[in-house]
Amino acid sequence: MAQQSIFGRISQLAKANINALIDAAEDPEKMLDQMIRDYTANIREAEAAIAQTIGNLRLMEEDAREAEEAAAEWGGKARAASQKADSVGQSGSAAEADRFDKLARVALRRQIELESQVADMQPDIAAQNEIVAKLKDGLEKMHGKLEELKRKRNELVARAKMAEAQSQVHDALKSVDMMDPTSEVSRFEEKIRREEARVRGQAELAASSLDAQFEDLEEAAEDLEVEARLAALKGDS
Repeated sequence: MAQQSIFGRISQLAKANINALIDAAEDPEKMLDQMIRDYTANIREAEAAIAQTIGNLRLMEEDAREAEEAAAEWGGKARAASQKADSVGQSGSAAEADRFDKLARVALRRQIELESQVADMQPDIAAQNEIVAKLKDGLEKMHGKLEELKRKRNELVARAKMAEAQSQVHDALKSVDMMDPTSEVSRFEEKIRREEARVRGQAELAASSLDAQFEDLEEAAEDLEVEARLAALKGDS
């Protein structure tokens, strides 16, 4: 009963659908960590139970082997007693011959009993061997499932870290979009352009004022020329 319970539990664990469990978990990484701990503990427990089952099987096999050896030994004793009975009977001692034949019969009965024990043990030994083989196979699958769990856990952690890094990059890009430094440069450039325009305006204004002054000087020179010529005319008269 205990062996069947162990085998059933191993089969259940080995057939576990990890992907379905991950999909149903709120925190897959924690769930996988817990599953790894549980699987490791179950594997240790299963290994201990299987070791005990194998030990019991080896004891049964040893008992069967010892019974076979004892049966062969009693068979040898029966043969020796029968030969002794024949030898004594040929010498004329019927009583001694009968005594050795009785010993031969006792040995043969003991041999038959032991052979019967061995025969009775064979089905149990065969069944135990089958159970042990299934338990070993189940245990091997559990080890494979544990490795799958570890791979899934590592893959999940790596994917989570990658997703986190991508999220950080995305957030950084969003902040760049919201606070585009090039827009600040553009505003600064526009400010400089306005300042340059203002300076050009001042320069142009200054230039026009200077032109006006020169025009005033030219007009004054012309007036002087007119007065000088007028004076010359008066002198001639």
